[in-house]
Amino acid sequence: MPSATYPQWQEKASGFFSSSGVKLKEAGQTAGTFVGEVAKDAKGNVADVAERVGSIFKSRWALLQQPSTRHAVQERLISAAATTATLMRKGLSETKDKVAVGKIKVEEVAKKTSQKSKNILTDIERWQKGVASTDVFGVPVEVTVQRQESSRPVPHILIRCADYLILSGLNSQYLFKAEGDKRVIEQLVSAYNEDASASLPEGLNPVDVAALAKYYLASLPEPLTTFELYNEIRDSRSSVHAMRNTLKKLPTVNYMTLEFITALLLRVSQKSLLNKMDAHSLAMEIGPVIMWRDGQKPESYRQYWRHSSKSPKKSMDMTPVSPWDMLAEEGEDMDASSAIPLDDDIPIDFGAIEVVQCLIEHHNAIFTDANETIWR
Repeated sequence: MPSATYPQWQEKASGFFSSSGVKLKEAGQTAGTFVGEVAKDAKGNVADVAERVGSIFKSRWALLQQPSTRHAVQERLISAAATTATLMRKGLSETKDKVAVGKIKVEEVAKKTSQKSKNILTDIERWQKGVASTDVFGVPVEVTVQRQESSRPVPHILIRCADYLILSGLNSQYLFKAEGDKRVIEQLVSAYNEDASASLPEGLNPVDVAALAKYYLASLPEPLTTFELYNEIRDSRSSVHAMRNTLKKLPTVNYMTLEFITALLLRVSQKSLLNKMDAHSLAMEIGPVIMWRDGQKPESYRQYWRHSSKSPKKSMDMTPVSPWDMLAEEGEDMDASSAIPLDDDIPIDFGAIEVVQCLIEHHNAIFTDANETIWR
């Protein structure tokens, strides 16, 4: 920068700072005056507001001290308290009701859960019993078939009974209706619980053989039609097409065993002029042991195998025993010709009877896709 211009620049700078200092001083004085005035006004405003609030409070306090005002306030307070109490009582009442309803619902859920747990434990015990023992009666049908190691998914005991009846028993009267000889049936039950592949002795009364097959079906922990499909199968009884499609939902063992036993019943019904058992009569006898609701198992048949599975294997002594001897041995006072009583507290399931009658009368049409049983 040239030395000639430096004094000029210095002079201008000094003038600028000098004038700026004056302006800053004036601005500071002006701002101080303004703030002071604002503070003064604010102080005055606060005092005015305080005075007004005090005046209002005094006037209202004086109003509250008047007897009429105090009475009105007391009434309002009493009314408000009463309303509050009413609301609280209502709230408590509703709460109690909700708690009561909730308690019932909790009890219902607990009951259902307990029942489900009981059913699960029963199923486990049932399977353990079936796998760990050689019993045939009272064991799930699928366990029995699995133990057979056979290509035919039908219990051997039913095959033996069917073969026996087809060869020599279709003309016998009241097959599946007559109760049979109790002692003979107990011996047969004991024999099959010892050996699932045992053969039937020669010379048996066909009525006893039919009763054995019937009581085997009654001993199953779950019916061939299953509990799950009970309603669906029952509702399909008026339509062959619906019945055919519904039965396909059954497990294979149940389906094939149901096909097998109803094929046998069809053959029996074809000889109804001789054996007195048409499709309806057979359905009346077999319906309750092929299909029943959960909790309505026909337990009365259990008397035939209650002790047999626990007792040592008995010899197959087929010596005839008269009903009078049986009754004298048991000490029962009843007519020897009386049928074994069924459970009186379980109503007759006519829906199940109609289903089985449908399966007999329309067997070939319903099981058209199955490997139908062909008798020799």
